[in-house]
Amino acid sequence: MNAQRYLEKLYGGLVGKCAGVRLGAPVEPTIWTYERIRQTYGEITGYIKDYTNFAADDDINGPLFFIRALIDNDGPVSAADIGRTWLNYAREGIGFFWWGGYGRSTEHTAYTNLKNGLNAPESGSIRVNGASIAEQIGGQIFIDSWGWVFPADPEKSAHHAGMAASVSHDRNGIFGARFIAACVSLAFESDDVPLVMEKALEQIPTDCEYARVVTAVRSFFAEHPGDWRPARDFLEDQFGYDRYPGVCHIIPNAGVCALALYYGGGDFARTIEIATMCGWDTDCNAGNVGAILGVMKGPEGIPTRYRKPINDWHAAASISGALNSIDLPTASRELAIMGLRQKGEEIPAEWMPGTFSDDVVLDFSLPGSTCGIRTSSEFLAPVATGVEFNREGGVVVVLDRMERGDTARIFNKPYYRREDFDDERYRPSFTPLAFPGQKLHMSGTIERRSGQRIALAPYIRDSRTKEIIQDGFFFPPPEETFNVDWIIPEVPFAVDEAGLLVMNPDAPKFLGNLVLREYSIIGKRSFSVAFAEEAKEFDGLSRCTAAGGYWDIEEGALHVVTPDRFQLYSGPYYTTDSRVQAELIPENGDSHMLAFRARGAEYGYYFGLSGEGKAALIRRNHTEILLAETDCLWEFGKSYTLDAEIRSNGDSCWMTCSINGSVCLESTDPDPQPYGMAGLVKTAAGRTRFISLSAEEV
Repeated sequence: MNAQRYLEKLYGGLVGKCAGVRLGAPVEPTIWTYERIRQTYGEITGYIKDYTNFAADDDINGPLFFIRALIDNDGPVSAADIGRTWLNYAREGIGFFWWGGYGRSTEHTAYTNLKNGLNAPESGSIRVNGASIAEQIGGQIFIDSWGWVFPADPEKSAHHAGMAASVSHDRNGIFGARFIAACVSLAFESDDVPLVMEKALEQIPTDCEYARVVTAVRSFFAEHPGDWRPARDFLEDQFGYDRYPGVCHIIPNAGVCALALYYGGGDFARTIEIATMCGWDTDCNAGNVGAILGVMKGPEGIPTRYRKPINDWHAAASISGALNSIDLPTASRELAIMGLRQKGEEIPAEWMPGTFSDDVVLDFSLPGSTCGIRTSSEFLAPVATGVEFNREGGVVVVLDRMERGDTARIFNKPYYRREDFDDERYRPSFTPLAFPGQKLHMSGTIERRSGQRIALAPYIRDSRTKEIIQDGFFFPPPEETFNVDWIIPEVPFAVDEAGLLVMNPDAPKFLGNLVLREYSIIGKRSFSVAFAEEAKEFDGLSRCTAAGGYWDIEEGALHVVTPDRFQLYSGPYYTTDSRVQAELIPENGDSHMLAFRARGAEYGYYFGLSGEGKAALIRRNHTEILLAETDCLWEFGKSYTLDAEIRSNGDSCWMTCSINGSVCLESTDPDPQPYGMAGLVKTAAGRTRFISLSAEEV
């Protein structure tokens, strides 16, 4: 398997995972039962809800963020390293996974154990949490990505998935992780579903309960290979929820995954449909089997009816708003890069642009990829389906009989708001990905079928006012490549659309295609957040993510009070050299600080008022280390402007910190944090009014 086919199959697995989750999510338990699903929807053959945008889901958050242990750590990763990714990327108590209470929700229990200093694998062990908590379904739903980054290597994929599952699970919870990850890995080299499952069983003990349910379904299928519903009745009778404790035990759902894989017959759509119709944990089970069949069949094996609504985009719910807008082709390239690095193989140069970067670089080279390109009118300018959907190297938009004066927008969304979603699943939050001063680049062709000319103009839209700001129209000659390079102008709030205005200026109706082949937004970024302008959305703010404490917008400021810690982040994620500024008013307590190069809750630098009569610069790397401190006679109730500048200096970095324009601290770090967000931090109990936050790359 060459590198390109590896990437394509991995992309199929990620799209397949998203499709299964999206199909199963509307009929999750406990309200929806097997019988109720059958009575209401009968035979499911497509999505049963048409989401404006499908919000975040724990089944996607886990695979895409826990795998970042391979990025955040040098050398081989351990269970403890993966446990730290939980603490780094999740907002405590908000989204990401189910915060159902300590001793009830496995993930909530494990997170609390980690926060209290209990490292993985103890954090998920039966010894600490008991068997009921340790053998819930989460052991297998977050680990597909370990199969994606260890293709055709069931031993390594199972080993790493087992470590990842041990953060929160034990015994059958770990066995399920090993089995599913091995199936994903084996699907890269085989399209024989029963054979893949047989080989995956070699990665778990033959006498465990997980193996027992899989082999029981296998035997039932061998004797009754036709209708899958008698097999579901068999599962209910022999392995039902009544036999296993807890909210959502892994064993009944392992039986559903096995049933769907056997009875699906290697057909992607049928497999995720059966998994959904079986009930129990529908999105988890359909997501797991979708990840396996998506790899096995590749993106071309996933029907358009399941791909088109996803549109290559998924929301996430991490602590970083910049990481929460997931372009699936970019995410696939990042995972494939991790996979090749694990093998020590050369990474194709064409994979690199836009990966592990704040640059927006859309790659249309994968089969059927749309990279989240949208249009304002499905009537005038639909994204093509059929044969055109799989055109290599570009996304095809049909300009469908546009009359004189008709206008449509073709765009990517670099920013989302609450109004863009139907529900609040797992509470995603976003920060803009496009900034004034950056260059918007697009290229493509107009293919004319009838009519005369089409006029194009680059544009952006402001999220708050919905104002369209555009450049002048131009008339690209048909069949010739057009190129657009435009510097994004200032906007009142944030750019939430960036793309092309399309207009027919002539009397004859125009029929043809616009083929977009290149799209990027690059350049240095700067942003400014005045909290008086912010809105509360998704348990965060409109352009910021927040975690810890209690806060609200009062009298033009973000008023924060916390018994322990508070963190807020905004702006791009991979910022290196930058200047960060915050205006704040300390009201009570000893910690009132800004943050920079923060990769989440566990990594970053903090500077500000810290301790009575002191200012401090702190480095956080799971624990907090004081880098520098100075006397500073600050007072409650007075306004302070904090400034920090950080620049790389060879293998180290130097920092200069100021209060009200006067330099008070300078420090060098020989082992620097490599990059991160800007933000606000309180490391101890107290109360602060935060007025503004701004940052610029230098």
